[in-house]
Parts: sequence; structure tokens; C-alpha cells
Amino acid sequence: MILPYAAPVVPIEPAGSDLQLILAALVGVAVIILLITWLKVHPFLALSIGAVGVGVGAGLAPAAAVTSFSAGFGATMAGVGILVGFGAMFGKLLADSGGADRIVDSLVTRSSARTLPWTMALIGGLIGLPMFFEVGLVLLIPVIILVARRSGLSLIRIAIPALAGLSVMHGLVPPHPGPLVAVTTLDANLGLTLAIGVLIAIPTVIIAGPIFSRFASRWVSVPVPALFLTNEDQGLGENMRRPSFLITISGILLPVVLMLARSIADAIDPGSTSPLNATLDFLGTPMIALGIAVIYAMIVFGRGGGMDRAGVARSLSDSLPPIAGILLIVGAGGGFKQVLIDTGIGTVIADAVAGSSVSVLVLAWFVAALIRVATGSATVATVTAAGILAPVAASLGSTDVSLMVLAIGAGSLFLSHVNDAGFWLVKEYLGTTVGQNLKTWTVMECLISVVGLAGVLLLNIVI
Repeated sequence: MILPYAAPVVPIEPAGSDLQLILAALVGVAVIILLITWLKVHPFLALSIGAVGVGVGAGLAPAAAVTSFSAGFGATMAGVGILVGFGAMFGKLLADSGGADRIVDSLVTRSSARTLPWTMALIGGLIGLPMFFEVGLVLLIPVIILVARRSGLSLIRIAIPALAGLSVMHGLVPPHPGPLVAVTTLDANLGLTLAIGVLIAIPTVIIAGPIFSRFASRWVSVPVPALFLTNEDQGLGENMRRPSFLITISGILLPVVLMLARSIADAIDPGSTSPLNATLDFLGTPMIALGIAVIYAMIVFGRGGGMDRAGVARSLSDSLPPIAGILLIVGAGGGFKQVLIDTGIGTVIADAVAGSSVSVLVLAWFVAALIRVATGSATVATVTAAGILAPVAASLGSTDVSLMVLAIGAGSLFLSHVNDAGFWLVKEYLGTTVGQNLKTWTVMECLISVVGLAGVLLLNIVI
């Protein structure tokens, strides 16, 4: 969840005409892509220039455009930035202690080359069930990279299934923020939505994960990044002991369990201020849960891997420089997204389709998809689409309302591109170019969105 940025805010005046907003957004995206791919401008600088340019072109005052970009940058860094930092620390300790070696060797030896992508999809789905996408990504990236390095399979063949599992759970299954907001706004049955969401999620992960990765790995070939190099990778692990498999898995699942416990408590007794709920609410906050995992890794992985205090400190220090560029790029992506939101382009799209006579489930998906493409935010797309369709949902049955929630969730994942901070997070971690990321990550997100809608429509016929 992106936390609010507490910087002074200059009031944003209404932007220009509808046509002006749309043209500014389209030109802005095109300029950013050209700056990065043709002129080889660093993505951080390209996004910064493009964001302010789009704001001014859409009718915002120059000072307001800068303020909007700064607020979006700060909000993204306050949320995703902290998680990436903690995740890098956890991943480096996991690698340096030998814990990552333990997990990866177990995965590689117990899975054939044919079944390994399916195993990664399962892991991504399980980790993603209670966890925000960004948290799951920073936890899984060390495993993805090491599995690709040790197995000899393409990085894309390994990464896409795990990313598909994470993304599908994030968009379709409560208690993630987007689906949960839609459930509340549309007054859907949480249990029924969860059950149907899991039912749709399974074939969606299979198609967009292991199956699609076979094609994506042919389209794009990238070397495994030199991240999370372990002692074994460097030929230094012969005389080192490793943490046990149980201890290592427990460390990875610790934030998962804390966040899941928080979600269960909130679902059982929403709004409760009891000491137990307050404690779980605190411990299950993504930043706190991942911070606790880092402390666990310092103590348990460090000791289990035979590291002394100096070794642990060196591991933590060495984890941060490699992600400096990632943090700036992701923050700039969040700033660009905020500029688009503040120009009002999402409202323009919502108003244009509000009176449509199309099937409510297709309309729900379409509204969410348009706003997602325009603003780069799955959460904004979900909240806006749910608000537009709330009056329609009031006249539907319980099952139809749950299907509408899932249609909105599927639409909110459509076409992740340069205005999405997640696009840059995946690109930088995997070391792909913008074009390669569009061929892999973006196509995968489109597949998830379309297959999810197909599942919703199919279940609508059956039930």
C-alpha cells in the first residue's frame, strides 16, 4: 500500500479540456519511450521530464505540475521505496548466509526443467495470496535470480510464472487493497468473492505464467543479473554452514504470516480496537512485517550461516548501492502516475463510459482498464470503477456483485507500461530494456486481465 506523502501540497487547479488531457497523456508516454529507447536518456530523468511536461501540457500550472510529481515521488518512496530497501537487505542476508542456496538447491533438485516454472508459479501464488505485490516481489527476486542461475533455464522462463502468481493474487483476490475496496464499495460478499476469485485465479496463473513463459523466453533473452551472488556462486561456500531449510523458509514466510494474520483478524472482526487486533494491525503493516523479517535474518540467518556481527553489517551495507537506481526510477514512475491522476484524465474516461449500455461485467472491466492505462495505478482504477458502478451493483444479486468485483480487478491489471511504478521495478530487477519489458511483463499483465475477464464471463453463464 502506498502511504500518503506528508509534504506541503499546492492546490491543484483543474486541468484543460478533455481532448487536451488525452493528447497530453499520449504525447507524454510517447516522449518518455523515445527518450529512453532512442536518445538513451536514463529512465529517472526521462520520467521526470515527461511527467512535468505532461502536467503543463494538460493545463496544470508549472508549479502545480512540479508539486504533483514531487508528491507522487514521495508517496511511492514512502511505500514501495522502504519495502524495496528492506527487501534488498533481507535478500542479501539470505544470499550471504547460504539460506538462498539451501532453498534454491531444494527447488532445483526436486523439480525437473519442465516442472520448475510450475513450481515457481505455485510459490508466487502462495506468497502473493496475503501479500502486496511489491513485498512479494522483493522477497521472491533473490529466489527467482538464483533459481535461474543454478537451473540453467532462461531468466524469463523462471520469472514470468512467479510474477504471474503474485500479480493475479494482487488483482483478483481479497484481502489485497484493490479487491477489498471494491468489495466494500459494491457491498459484495467477501467470502464468496474470495472463493470465486481463487477459482478464476488458478487457470489465469497457469495461462499467464508457465504457458506464456515458454513463448516469452523465446522473444526475450537476457542474462541473469549479477545480484544476490552467494558464496557458492563465487566458489567460497565449501567450508561454510548454511541455515536449515526450515529456518530459511520460516524467514521468508514470516512477513506473509504476519500480514495474513492481520487480514484474517480484520475480516473476522472489522473495525475492532481490541489489543489483539491493534497488535496484529501493527505487526501486519507491510513495512513493519518486512522490517521484522530483516531483523530475523540478521539474527537467525547470520548465526545459522556462521556470520559474525561485522559480516552481518557488511551484508546490510552492500545490499543498498545496487538498488539506488531502482529506487529513483520507481519513485519517478510514481510521480508520473500522480501527475496523470491530478490532471483529471481518469475522471474524463469514467464520465465518457458511465452511460454505456454494455454488459455490466464487460463495462466494469473496460472502465477499470481505461483508467489503469491512463493513470498507471491499479488501485485508482479499482476505486474509481467501483464508485461508478456502485448504483448498478445495488440492483444485482450477490453472485453477480462478486463477479463485478473480479471484473474490475481484472481490468485494473491491464497494460502496465511506463506510467506504472511496478513496470520499472520489474524492468530494473530483471535487467530488461523497455522494449523487452513490454514484450514480457506488459503482455503478461494483459493476458492476466483478459483471461480473468473470460473467467468472470464464463462463471456468469455457469452460475
